Amino acid sequence: MNTDKQRIIVFDTTLRDGEQSPGASMNQAEKLRIATQLEALGVDVIEAGFPAASIGDFEAVKAIAQTLKKTQVAALCRAGEEDIRRGWDAIKDAVRPRIHTFIATSELHMKYKLQMEADQVLKKAIEAVKLAASFTDNVEFSAEDGSRSDKDFLCKVFEAVIDAGATTINLPDTVGYAIPEEFAQLVKYVMENTPNIDKAVLSVHCHNDLGLATSNTLAAITSGARQVEVTINGIGERAGNTSMEEVVMALHTRPNFFPFFTDIDTTRIFPASKLVSMITGILVQPNKAIVGANAFAHEAGIHQDGVLKNPMTYEIMKPETVGISKNSLVLGKHSGRHALQAHIQEMGYNLTDEDLNVVFKKFKNLADKKKKILDEDIEALINEGVLRSSEVFSLEYIHVLSGNTVYPTASVVLKINGRPVQGATEGSGPIDAVYNIISKLTGTKSELLRFTISALTEGTDAQGEVTVRLKEDGMIAMGKGADSDIITASALAYINGLNRLEYMKAHPPKDQASL
Repeated sequence: MNTDKQRIIVFDTTLRDGEQSPGASMNQAEKLRIATQLEALGVDVIEAGFPAASIGDFEAVKAIAQTLKKTQVAALCRAGEEDIRRGWDAIKDAVRPRIHTFIATSELHMKYKLQMEADQVLKKAIEAVKLAASFTDNVEFSAEDGSRSDKDFLCKVFEAVIDAGATTINLPDTVGYAIPEEFAQLVKYVMENTPNIDKAVLSVHCHNDLGLATSNTLAAITSGARQVEVTINGIGERAGNTSMEEVVMALHTRPNFFPFFTDIDTTRIFPASKLVSMITGILVQPNKAIVGANAFAHEAGIHQDGVLKNPMTYEIMKPETVGISKNSLVLGKHSGRHALQAHIQEMGYNLTDEDLNVVFKKFKNLADKKKKILDEDIEALINEGVLRSSEVFSLEYIHVLSGNTVYPTASVVLKINGRPVQGATEGSGPIDAVYNIISKLTGTKSELLRFTISALTEGTDAQGEVTVRLKEDGMIAMGKGADSDIITASALAYINGLNRLEYMKAHPPKDQASL
């Protein structure tokens, strides 16, 4: 089918670079759910994490490597023996494990961060790749800050690591500094001036600091790159990474311009986007390309008229192509367990019987409050019932007294490690009162940085979704909660954030790796 096109390898780093977004820390169960979704999506390589960073990251990478059936699993490792051995221990049970090692090659990084001379960096890169190659023939080497490196030194390093056993070499635009035309020329230079480049795949890893990550990645493809390093929703450090959905759909939508293809099942893009957003608590901006809420919305009258006559007038791709269904099944209180299960599977989730029981119970409770339950409601139920962090704290009871003639008061019963505690206090408003008593009962020292409320569906009976951002001891965690009662949703979001902070305290990272 694609004999006249060249295949682009999709390397997804949502679970590693994407997790380094402030507050996006995930536990093992959450990482495993995303990894399973990425495999169904058709991703070629999943960078599951940075095993040397913490015990939690090591265990999560190991679990993913042991679970996935066909996708390559990569572990990121600094160019050192301890990191590489630790990485191999985490991924050795994968169907096809990949060790991904890196070291900085720009003069700026070598002088100020590494405090090493160029020949020392070259030697360390060779040693790291040789060690990695002793474990597997699937070795990737990255030249951190490659876009700001001397291009001849870059080629020299790439030639040496390929000779040492690297089968993929990665050229990162670590700080999002490159301009598309410039980056395309650099890729072309590397292709033409690395003598043994034919023995390796050239990859690119672009950051979005100037909003050019996707443009730089596409420019690199046209100049010879055959692997793209991306994340779902473009999440990642600072302004994020190259968005997987944008690159894939650009290639898919413009085959006349890009004679390339990927093995991504585009109909699974939107469900994957929703899952990552729910688990990380990072909302997708409404005007985000491909997966934003407004990506296929038409409000201007002339646009609506054109779309009704022929969708191609204002839609360059069909919503169904990326997994957005126009014909959503509406469930209600008379819907049974099997109908719910079938619909959840259509949405891209494969729940265990135990998980389905939890969601079904919540579904029936919601159905008593709402006449019609839509996909957004069900996703919120899955998030609340299944995709939550391990719970140190859980909400048992909440009662709030509020109005314009009374001082807002909240009574709350929590379970802390299974033990019930209760209390009541006042606040400047109902949510402030709830947060005051939860803070007192849990003893948290966290600071509330952000509080956001949104409606998941239309109507006055819509479920409200609350997202909070908490900070404690330099750690930032997102919390998310949904309920038809917005005060209850607020409490659930705060408690979810506190649980995430507890998880982060129990699994502190030793270091962060950046490409």
